[in-house]
Amino acid sequence: AEDLSANTNGKSADNNSIVVCFGELLIDFVPTVGGVSLAEAPAFKKAPGGAPANVAVGVARLGGSSAFIGKVGDDEFGHMLADILRQNNVDISGMRFDHSARTALAFVTLRADGEREFLFFRHPSADMRLHESELDINLIKQAKIFHYGSISLIEEPCKSAHLAAMNIAKRSGSILSYDPNLRLPLWPSSEAARTGIMSIWDQADLIKVSEDEIKFLTGGDDPYDDNVVMKKLYHPNLKLLVVTEGSEGCRYYTKAFKGRVPGI
Repeated sequence: AEDLSANTNGKSADNNSIVVCFGELLIDFVPTVGGVSLAEAPAFKKAPGGAPANVAVGVARLGGSSAFIGKVGDDEFGHMLADILRQNNVDISGMRFDHSARTALAFVTLRADGEREFLFFRHPSADMRLHESELDINLIKQAKIFHYGSISLIEEPCKSAHLAAMNIAKRSGSILSYDPNLRLPLWPSSEAARTGIMSIWDQADLIKVSEDEIKFLTGGDDPYDDNVVMKKLYHPNLKLLVVTEGSEGCRYYTKAFKGRVPGI
């Protein structure tokens, strides 16, 4: 795998407030028209995707310092994604290129009935092949916040790399930030997804979940019920739990208080 540290063209990771995001970076293909299924789409346009990478870009655009750790293919799409992160001032010194696997692709649409439809090409993709030995340990140790999802827990060797990175960050005093980002089609089964997502739940300091994810993780309980959220999802080590409600805003929970922030 190729190390990109020689030319990050982003903000330096040498500070005390960097947000390091770990996980997948991929190409989303979305229909050129709205409200159609993937089969009905007349054409697709490409867009950078991957929830952890999106967070890194968002932090940088808001004026913060961020870095991304993950793996893409040594292909046109992989280099394009690296360039996009650079252009958005994201440090990519922890990013790697894989010479054997391609950059992940995802076709996604919002159908007329309001349901999202996904089709993934990861058999395997480069992000799944990140090894623990390829981690930029110094970068992880600098993280004020270490942010990650659950997709990187699905397959080895990335799963072991993910767990090792979390442990390094935790020992270094980082705040662990977790967005499960449920993508059921990528998991072997619903039970595997639930077990995998919850396997690292109690290690996070900050967790962000959606209403649909609450339903899934609790076996169908009411995502608007504060008792459900606190009893089933809040754990003793957690500092903040955020429940997103799309355009309606979000709810937040701590040990001492809770509240709601309306959408913008």
